[in-house]
Amino acid sequence: MSTEDTELDERKIVTFTLGNRLFGIDMRSLIEIREWEEPTPLPSVPAYVKGVTNLRGSVVPVVGLSERLGWAPSELHSRSCILVVTIAGRHAGFLVDEVQDIVVIQGSEIQPAPDVEINEQGAIAGLVKIERRTHDAANAEAMCLLLDLDALSLTRQVPDFVA
Repeated sequence: MSTEDTELDERKIVTFTLGNRLFGIDMRSLIEIREWEEPTPLPSVPAYVKGVTNLRGSVVPVVGLSERLGWAPSELHSRSCILVVTIAGRHAGFLVDEVQDIVVIQGSEIQPAPDVEINEQGAIAGLVKIERRTHDAANAEAMCLLLDLDALSLTRQVPDFVA
């Protein structure tokens, strides 16, 4: 593979944690990382929709990503934050436990998602081993689950207040 082919195959991902699990999303989907602030609650929405927040004049839904994937809600702490992303041309915010890093991976390093998924058909786009920044050499390599944001289908389940 030539250097040009390798560069074309490079992807930047933002890694973050939910509990003790490491996830990643494509950097191109990320709009910004925001500190956690309590969103304005809405009536009659799924339990994982925490409410809405204002993003430079646009109303953006805030979703508890852990709950959206079928797990227990994230516990809020000083490192909790919201990843504001674009899904199918719309903005949404995902509550995550902690942003870890931005890493460059090769598309060829991504392993296909297993047939058995996390309560969500197609939510995992693939898995990739990444090097973590750590002083503990035994835990330097970690398996990162890459999320397929389009498969989370948030915009089909949240009313049209999504910007």
